[in-house]
Amino acid sequence: MTAVLGKPARGPARRDRWWSAPPRPVWDEKPTAAGAAGKGLVLVLACLAILFPLWIVVVTSLSSRRAIDEAGGLVMIPGDITFVAYQELLSGGQVTRAAVISVLVTLVGTLFSMTVSVLCAYGLSRSGSLGHRWFLMILLATMFFSAGLIPTYLLVQTLGLTDSYLALILPSAVSVFNILVLRGFFMGISQELVDSARIDGAGDFRILWQIVMPLSRAVLAVITLFYAVGYWSAWFNASLYLNDQDMMPLQNVMIQLVQKQEAPVGLGQAIKTGELSGLAVQMAVMVMALLPVAVLSPFVQKHFRKGMLTGAVKG
Repeated sequence: MTAVLGKPARGPARRDRWWSAPPRPVWDEKPTAAGAAGKGLVLVLACLAILFPLWIVVVTSLSSRRAIDEAGGLVMIPGDITFVAYQELLSGGQVTRAAVISVLVTLVGTLFSMTVSVLCAYGLSRSGSLGHRWFLMILLATMFFSAGLIPTYLLVQTLGLTDSYLALILPSAVSVFNILVLRGFFMGISQELVDSARIDGAGDFRILWQIVMPLSRAVLAVITLFYAVGYWSAWFNASLYLNDQDMMPLQNVMIQLVQKQEAPVGLGQAIKTGELSGLAVQMAVMVMALLPVAVLSPFVQKHFRKGMLTGAVKG
């Protein structure tokens, strides 16, 4: 009867039509076999492109002088494995001192930067704070305009920070981008929680410490990693503001080794006598510089999506 009157048929046949199907985003569609194989191949090639150079660096750092000479340079297939390069680097001297300096600068600098960034971001996230819009505009302006290298150097010199470890921390202590990410995350926290804490008599510092920060572990972990990696990998400030070779961090010593400008104290004679290969020492220092970042990154990786995307979208 319905077919005679020209009315659309009811039942499963109608639900199967294309206009009655619910909308589905492209990224939610089930991939074809060829698409899945292509994605897997791309991921494998990307992993090989990243891991293969690291493999060469590690294997070369563990190779003896004879194995390096036979390979004609970088070693791809492990043969005569030895830890002499690491033993010499960690036995004392400039490399060990530089590693300790890098660790201390990273710890102190990260703690200082996180303290300033969290306090600044929390104050800017409260709409009723004094002059928060003007301070926000000033911070945003620094992202697009800077005084330049020479005025910055003159400022550091005038403050008496040259040949001081503070010169490795203060000039790059605060990142406006990190503050904005923290501010966006703090603004996403329910205002009712803050208001209820104020009713109970809690002040701003207690609210920040007991309510805001426990709810912001993801973004705090990500920003902490950003600051730590920045301090650990920094070399420009040390080359600009430090003149004492004994105060150089690990990255600067690594640059000197790679460029073959100067061999670290205690290693020059060992390399000359043939006990060590200069290339093995260079690769060993690279491994020491990369190891902390490679160890810490997997533990913070799970917080990247929640911390960065939420903090960047909200506010």
